[in-house]
Amino acid sequence: MAEAFIGLGSNIGNRKTNIEEALRRLFSTPEIKVVKTSSLYLTEPIGRVGQDWFINSAVEVSTQLSPKDLLYLSQKIEEQMGRVRTMPWGPRIIDLDILLYGSEIFEDNELIIPHPHMHKRKFVLVPLAEIAPDVVHPKLNKTVSELLHQIVVKDTQKVELYKE
Repeated sequence: MAEAFIGLGSNIGNRKTNIEEALRRLFSTPEIKVVKTSSLYLTEPIGRVGQDWFINSAVEVSTQLSPKDLLYLSQKIEEQMGRVRTMPWGPRIIDLDILLYGSEIFEDNELIIPHPHMHKRKFVLVPLAEIAPDVVHPKLNKTVSELLHQIVVKDTQKVELYKE
């Protein structure tokens, strides 16, 4: 069994329900055991203006799936929930990104692990630091907490605990 971390995000429709449904689908996958989930965070979108704020979360899973099979499962969940990829950094009903897969470094034309931008994104690092502050980024040799600390001052994106 491998330990993996997945980032989740939604900014279309009922964002909280979308995150909960994606988690439910992960929970119901026999090859995956959900170990820990973060709180939900309301986050300002980056990259494209004029879209709703996101709700983001992170989940730790233990899995028998290979990195590629975990990618295919994540894409299947996105597709089943109605995600249509129309533009980079655009609005989405659900987004599942593999952030880390153990201490593996993997790269091909479909998948890069660790996620190539995770260390620059507060909306990824805040929920990830909640559930895995001491996990080490295998390329940068820094913990998630250290990575978050590095960008807190520089990053102006608003990230706050989601409250209903």
